[in-house]
Amino acid sequence: MERYQNILVIIDPTMEEQKALTRACKLAGKTGAKITAFLSIYDFSYEMTTMLSGEERETMRETVVKGRENWLKDLIEDYDREISTKVVWHNRPFEAILSEVRDCQFDVVLKSTHQHPTLQSVIFTPTDWHLIRKCWVPLLLVKEHQWPENGHILAAVNAGSEEQEHQSLNDKISEEALNLSKMINADVHFVNSYPGTPINIAIEIPEFDAAEYNDTMKQHHIDVMKEYASKYHLSDEFLHVEEGLPEDVIEKVAQQIDAELVILGTVGRTGLSAVLIGNTAEHVIDRLNCDLLALKPDGYQSPFLK
Repeated sequence: MERYQNILVIIDPTMEEQKALTRACKLAGKTGAKITAFLSIYDFSYEMTTMLSGEERETMRETVVKGRENWLKDLIEDYDREISTKVVWHNRPFEAILSEVRDCQFDVVLKSTHQHPTLQSVIFTPTDWHLIRKCWVPLLLVKEHQWPENGHILAAVNAGSEEQEHQSLNDKISEEALNLSKMINADVHFVNSYPGTPINIAIEIPEFDAAEYNDTMKQHHIDVMKEYASKYHLSDEFLHVEEGLPEDVIEKVAQQIDAELVILGTVGRTGLSAVLIGNTAEHVIDRLNCDLLALKPDGYQSPFLK
């Protein structure tokens, strides 16, 4: 993250503790990066005030924005570093955020997530999902888990893929994990999953040896993972290859090693393809108890910029 010199932090006025801002300050303390605290606000009631003229409604909006600007300036006084602030009026927060990223060339976006007090699970807002799918710069979603010294970073790689896009994204994820590990004194683990025996084959072909098939499949993926990890000089103890769906395996391993951060790639699918194919990041993200850094492949074209 040393290359992230311009950090955008999304402020959540409903949360007493601004976890994303705290995390940004920790990173900036290592890199000297600039931080901007950004707040997008909107109140539909001001647009429905028909008895007022357009100019009067604009004045009311400016008054609300000014009040939030003062609140935000008071908020950042509790942080021991220089932080810029910006408040905008916009009825679609994700568009306001992405416009800011585009116009000010931010390198990374940090946003905290909501913890549901009853279910003890993370609740993601529509803004979160839009950012996961459409934000072209790295997106760090911040949760409750701290970043202790000598912690653990889990990088989710598709080591067995022969597709150039996946291979390039694997390298991007791995390099990000290693660079960040040096900055925060953490070790790096790689995780990969593989599918189990197809049930229909075992049923239709009685002589099919499911156990042998599984052993062969597992060994193949282990060998592929070792070969891939050798580029980054990771020993076997930091490699995790397990049978199952990616979202299940990532969650399981993250809990086992008590990861403080999971890094994975998102392809940013939208529309019907997102519904039919799904996205591993979106399946796993609400099951993790630690931060998640979502990276897009090189050359990714955000639908927001089209």
